[in-house]
Amino acid sequence: MGLKKGDIAPLFTLYNTDKKEISLESYRGQKVVLLFFPLAFTGVCTQELCQIRDEKSEYESLNATVLGISVDSIFSLEKFKEQEGYNFDLLSDFNKEVSQAYGCIYEDFAFGMQGVSKRSAFVVDQEGMIQYCEVLEKPTDLPNFDEIKSTLVSI
Repeated sequence: MGLKKGDIAPLFTLYNTDKKEISLESYRGQKVVLLFFPLAFTGVCTQELCQIRDEKSEYESLNATVLGISVDSIFSLEKFKEQEGYNFDLLSDFNKEVSQAYGCIYEDFAFGMQGVSKRSAFVVDQEGMIQYCEVLEKPTDLPNFDEIKSTLVSI
């Protein structure tokens, strides 16, 4: 059974592209948008994260921090962030533990790949509670960014 609104967000610590540990616990008292995405350098993932990059000021005005998470290595994510000019942290869930904890991992993806993050969005409030949860089955679908922003406004 996956996570739902009202659940406590599973805590985690992952490395970002600067090779620094980023902990969800360190954002206590702040709103956080967690965006799990399948793979760096792929079309829909690039589209999704470029939209976040271009709308970052909107999220900041809602006092929210956006964190992108995938099973890519920190080295791949570093090049991806550099190439696309992302202005928010990308975190490597290379060992797939966080994707599993959030219930958003494909057992089988494409081309024989297994254990790839499902495109998913979670809004975590200031107390660490999930206020919005969307786990997409089709990797070509995008999260409902309007609903994410509405949730951020309401908390």
